[in-house]
Amino acid sequence: MAIRLVTFDALHTLVQPRLPIYVQYAQTFEPYLGSIDPGAIKTSFKSALKQVQREQPAYRGGAEDWWRDVIRRTALGTGADSKAVDASLGELVPRLLKRFSSREGYKLYDDALPALTSLKKMGCFTGLVSNTDARMRDVIQDLGLLPQFDAIFLSEEEGVEKPSHEIFRRACDRLGVEASETLHVGDELDCDYHGARASGLQALLIRRPGPEGDEEHKEPGEDVTNVAVVPSLAHVVEWVQQQNQRRR
Repeated sequence: MAIRLVTFDALHTLVQPRLPIYVQYAQTFEPYLGSIDPGAIKTSFKSALKQVQREQPAYRGGAEDWWRDVIRRTALGTGADSKAVDASLGELVPRLLKRFSSREGYKLYDDALPALTSLKKMGCFTGLVSNTDARMRDVIQDLGLLPQFDAIFLSEEEGVEKPSHEIFRRACDRLGVEASETLHVGDELDCDYHGARASGLQALLIRRPGPEGDEEHKEPGEDVTNVAVVPSLAHVVEWVQQQNQRRR
C-alpha cells in the first residue's frame, strides 16, 4: 500500500539542541553550583534521564516535578554539593524548563522544513509522535514547524509513550489511515523503529553523521543489522517517493 501518513519523532529527528544539552546545563548550573565539567554532566544526565524514565514513564506526576528530579540527579551525579543543589533548584528548574521551551534551547535541522513541505506536496499527512512533555509543542511553534503537522501526539498529553502500540494506533486512527499506510521516522532503535514495526507501521531509523548524531550507534552493543537506516530527512522523502511509485 502507498504511504499516506508519515510520523516523526522530535528530538534528534526534526529538532536538535542549539548547543549540546550538557553544555547548556553547564552554563545554567555555573552561577549556582560553580564550574562543572560538561563531560561529567553528559554522563550524569544520561544516567538520570534513564532512571526517571524508568521510574516515572510518560511524565507521571507532572512534567515540572519530573524534570526537577532529572535536574537534581544530574547535578548530584557530577559531585555537586547537595545543599547547594537543593538550595538552587527553585531557580535552576524554571530556568532550564524555559530554556528548553523555545528556540533558545533548540533549532531545526536544515532538512526538517523542506522534508515536511515535500511530503505535504506529495499528498501525505504528517504527524509528530514524541516521548516528550507538552513544551515540545511550544518549541515547534517557535521554530515555525507547527503548521506542517496534521496531528501531534506527545507522551505527556497522551499518557502513553513509545514503543507502546497505543500511541502509534492513536496517530493512525485520528487521521483515518491504516498502520500499513504509515511510515514512522525516529532516532531511537527500540522506541521508534522496533516500536513502529511491532505496531504494523513501516519505519526508518534516522542516524545523522557526526559526533552529536551518534552516527549508526547510540547505545553500546546496539545492533542495527537489517534495520533500515537513513542519514537525513531528504532520504526519507526519497524513500516515500519510491515506495509510492511502486504502488501505482
